[in-house]
Amino acid sequence: MSPLPRFTEVARRRPVALVQPGTSIGPGGPVAPYVAAQGPSPALRSATVTLRAALVGRRVGLEVVRDGRTRRLLSARHGWVRDVDELAVTVTGPVATAWSRSGGAWTARARTALGLGGWWRGLRPDDGVTASGTFGQLGLRDLRLVTHADGTPYEAGRAVLLTATSAGPGGFRTGHTSVWALDRDSLDLAHRADLFFRRDDVVPAGQGGGVHGDHAGHLVRDGGAWLVATSTWGTFDEVRRPRVGVRLGTSFADLTRGQHVLDTRPLALPVDGLGSVGTWDPQLVHDGRRWLVAFVSARRFFSFHPALAAGEDLDDLTLLGAATDRSSCEGPVLVQLDDGWRLLASDSRDEVPARRAGYPCFDLAMAEVGRLDATYPTNVPWPMVVPDGDGWLMVGFDGTPYGGGLAGYGTHGEVVLQRGPEPV
Repeated sequence: MSPLPRFTEVARRRPVALVQPGTSIGPGGPVAPYVAAQGPSPALRSATVTLRAALVGRRVGLEVVRDGRTRRLLSARHGWVRDVDELAVTVTGPVATAWSRSGGAWTARARTALGLGGWWRGLRPDDGVTASGTFGQLGLRDLRLVTHADGTPYEAGRAVLLTATSAGPGGFRTGHTSVWALDRDSLDLAHRADLFFRRDDVVPAGQGGGVHGDHAGHLVRDGGAWLVATSTWGTFDEVRRPRVGVRLGTSFADLTRGQHVLDTRPLALPVDGLGSVGTWDPQLVHDGRRWLVAFVSARRFFSFHPALAAGEDLDDLTLLGAATDRSSCEGPVLVQLDDGWRLLASDSRDEVPARRAGYPCFDLAMAEVGRLDATYPTNVPWPMVVPDGDGWLMVGFDGTPYGGGLAGYGTHGEVVLQRGPEPV
């Protein structure tokens, strides 16, 4: 492949949807706690829980009926509205939110945390609902190419497939993994699938929980199977549960279409000597003789850097190197160039002045050998480069929020698309 050129921004996309078009809630309820309903007075109801968005005077609130007790949440700061075209209620992991739509834009008005148990099972749309289905997204971040094991793109005609973190209204725990098709000509994004992950380390499946919106991972076609490496952000809480790790799932189903819940197991990453308290952002590539696994290791939350491991088997990996001189660098991307495999990453604006807000390029020993010449949006955009004929596409994101002040951090981002022509 040609060396990486200078990239120039050419388009932005932001497919916002509370109810993902083309989805529905099955007769037995949702497969995961990521659902939404819209309408004049929308509600989601099960045998034990009812969640309703309601207009109370000039405020939009959230009514929660649980275990025979009713609570009405009305925000004195965020609940006030002037005009309301429609209301919505969403469930995103442990969080339920009431919304109002005005002028085409959704704003979060009331929110509560309902925990990690199985309270969401059996939820169905109630009266006052005009649309319901799987929760969509407020923005997309952590975009990564879906690949074959050798790192080449998994294509659908002129489109390449990407995984993304579908942003929810409440930080890490409200996001989930989705699959998208990016048309390399129009640069339009089309939703294809949603992936959720079963873990018994938090709430045992026998107690009705254990399904989470883990994200920031990689979907790999390995022979006749799919491998999914993901980060356990679906249960992260900086105070109560400050732990993130990488897990691996395997499936023979078509994970590029529909909704899926995958069983996962821990992927043991070699972090000896790194003082690691957490790992995330995995990418898997088989170079013909061994697996290369890129990931991020944190010394603490939040001081983190990229690292690279290798092994003939994913259960027996050895650390090749780590950029321990970094304290705010993530989103590692393995890419094959003329001179071999390289690891790209993203230095945030919190790095030292000499390298902040840029894209370092490392060799397989994690020595920096150059920097990518591309626009650096806000937040920490991953340098996801995609071969495109004689040139390249770069699919990143920014930190632009959505949904109002109540939704807070984690509602980013807008997808930022750049092109790199063939270098002269």
